[in-house]
Amino acid sequence: MRHFLKESRILAPRAAVFAFHERPDALQRLTPPWEKVQIIQAAPSLKPGSRAIIRVKIGFFSAECVAEHVDYEPGVMFSDRQVLGPFGHWFHRHRFLDDGAGGTIYRDELDYLPPLGPLGALLGGSVLESKLKRLFDFRHEVVRRACEGVPNLDAGGN
Repeated sequence: MRHFLKESRILAPRAAVFAFHERPDALQRLTPPWEKVQIIQAAPSLKPGSRAIIRVKIGFFSAECVAEHVDYEPGVMFSDRQVLGPFGHWFHRHRFLDDGAGGTIYRDELDYLPPLGPLGALLGGSVLESKLKRLFDFRHEVVRRACEGVPNLDAGGN
């Protein structure tokens, strides 16, 4: 099992940072413009049982991915898992911690197994880690800008 962690400090109360994720357009806003992703169905809520369906293009192939929310504690955390998709395993926990100074420690914790099992880990492990870092850097910047009142990222993801 591989682990990935991204943590940022957001200068906004955790209720506001959590509320961003409950917006109907949150998934769209958190999808980087360089990713070839089509949102088929956004999850109607973050509550357990709700599902998002997306189609991702990977090279010449496309894959449908279904993520299901499994844990939900309003203002504190929610998590989702891959039900269908290319990864051998995908469990993503989103945490929102009070930083003690009016802000939020925003944390994404990911446990995953790369696509194609050991072969995928061997051939693409470092590439995948780099892609995850870029994806979550983008997402954290989008959340920071939205919650701190900074203008949106431009279409180039800068």
